[in-house]
Amino acid sequence: MSKQILVLKSSPRENGNSNALADQLVGGAKEMGADVECLSIHDMNIQPCDACDVCQETGVCIVKDDMQKVYPLLEKADAIVLASPIYYFTINAQAKAVIDRLYALETEQGNSLGGKEIGIILTYGDTDLHNSGGINAIRTLEDTFRYIGAKIVGIVHGTADGVGDAEKDPELMKRAFNLGQKLAEA
Repeated sequence: MSKQILVLKSSPRENGNSNALADQLVGGAKEMGADVECLSIHDMNIQPCDACDVCQETGVCIVKDDMQKVYPLLEKADAIVLASPIYYFTINAQAKAVIDRLYALETEQGNSLGGKEIGIILTYGDTDLHNSGGINAIRTLEDTFRYIGAKIVGIVHGTADGVGDAEKDPELMKRAFNLGQKLAEA
């Protein structure tokens, strides 16, 4: 049976660099036979967590928005990919809203995403991982996925600020493609 991979693209630019890398990853995963579904979370109505804690009592988030469509896809997937540009030293607001809303999947037995494989794609404008804020995003996502018990299979990050910059970097594109293949492996 082929692996189910869910790719969450958070860039507001359809032709943005993190989306271009995500598309490369999808190509690598599909080449290996994976079943891939992509969501443009920027185009979805995903509200921030309001910390009401009802989800901890009932097991269900009460915020009625598009995240209700995302939860079952997250739980069905064998692997999840988050692709985000870096905005002012971390992942963008769209990606952060999804991360915060993962709290609803937390139970006394752990997070229902525990054991899932994770791929991360990040793009930033500076040539330095620290000056760009990329390191902050990596640390945040590593901590998040470690806490929920998921396994980060790979992180692809690189400088790509202007539209099309990622596609001008064949090594960066290859790393994204290879991560897709790795996630698709049984």
